Amino acid sequence: MPYKTHPLVLATTLTLLSWSVAGAGAKKADSGGSRVETARSKTAVLWREPTDIQSRNLFYGPGGEEHQPVGPFKFVEEDLNGSNPKFVVRDANKVKWTVKLGNEARPETVATRLVWSVGYFANEDYFLRDIKIEDMPAHVKRGAAQIGPGGTIHSVRLKRHLEDEKKIANWRWRDDSVAGPRELNGLKVMMALINNWDLKDENNELYGGKNPDDQVYLVSDLGASFGTTGETFPFSHSKDNLHGYVHSKFISKISAEYVDFGTPSRPAMIYAMFPPRFIRRVELDGIVHHIPRGDAQWIGHVLSNLSADQIRDAFRAAGYDQKQIDAYCKVVQDRIAALNRL
Repeated sequence: MPYKTHPLVLATTLTLLSWSVAGAGAKKADSGGSRVETARSKTAVLWREPTDIQSRNLFYGPGGEEHQPVGPFKFVEEDLNGSNPKFVVRDANKVKWTVKLGNEARPETVATRLVWSVGYFANEDYFLRDIKIEDMPAHVKRGAAQIGPGGTIHSVRLKRHLEDEKKIANWRWRDDSVAGPRELNGLKVMMALINNWDLKDENNELYGGKNPDDQVYLVSDLGASFGTTGETFPFSHSKDNLHGYVHSKFISKISAEYVDFGTPSRPAMIYAMFPPRFIRRVELDGIVHHIPRGDAQWIGHVLSNLSADQIRDAFRAAGYDQKQIDAYCKVVQDRIAALNRL
C-alpha cells in the first residue's frame, strides 16, 4: 500500500527544506564551525593512474592475497561508530581488523575493489562467510542477536588497520580543492555506478602515514551500495539489494555538456516524519549532478579496461552466488557501456 504523508508532516518538512536551502550558501562559506573539516594538503592524492588495471586482482583487492586475515581472532573492543555493529579484533599475525556485521558487509567488499581497480584509494577489506571471535564479551551494545555460541558470526567484512595509518581530516564532495576536477568527478561517477547513496562528508577521509608526502583521499565507508539509489522503506532494501540495483536509474539526465546521475536520490517520503534526517539526505541530492560529459566519458574509458571476469571476481570475493554474480556484473557492464556512449 502506498504511504501517504500527513499534510502537517509534509508542510513542516517543506518549511524546514526552505530553511535548509536558504542556509546552504552560509554553510559553504562557514567552515570554521562545521563538524566536518575541509582537508587541504598540497601532497595528498585522490587518484593514481592504474597502469596495471587489466591485471589487477579484484578477488583479493587492494590488500592482495598476502594481507588476508588469518585466524584465530581475539576480541579487542567494540566499535560504536556508524549504523552497523562493529568490533575490533586482532588476528594470528597481531594485525588489527574492524569486523562489520549486517547488510553492508558484502556490498562494501565489492565496492572497495571496483573503486581501487580504476585508480582510487580504498580500505583493505575482506569478506568472511564465518568467523569465530575469541574472548567475545557476554554482552555487547550492538549486534548481539547476530553472535552465535563461542563468538561465531556469519557474513562479515574485515577492514585491515594499516601500520602507522592516521586519519588527518575529512574532506567535502563539494570542495574542488581536494583534487583535479576530472578525478573528483570520476569518483562521483563511481559512487553512482555502485549506487552508493550515503555520500555524507564524514565518510570521506584524508589518511597519512609516517611519510608526510604519503597522504591519500578516500571514501572510508562504501557499505550503502548495490541497492536502491537512496533510502527506501523498509530501510533494509536500500543496500545489498539485487532487485533494487537492477531496476534503479543510473543516468537521469543528459544535456549537451553535462550529465546527471540518479544516485544519491531523495529518501522515501516516509522519512519526512523525521525532518532532520530527511533534510540531511535531501542535501546530498545533486552531488552527482552537472558532471561534465567529458569527465564521465573519461572514467568510463578507464572502467572499460576491466574484463567481465575481473568484475565477477569482485562479487565472488563478497560471497555472492553465481546467479547473483552474473546479474550484478551485467548491470555494472551495462553502466560502463552507457558512460562510453555519452
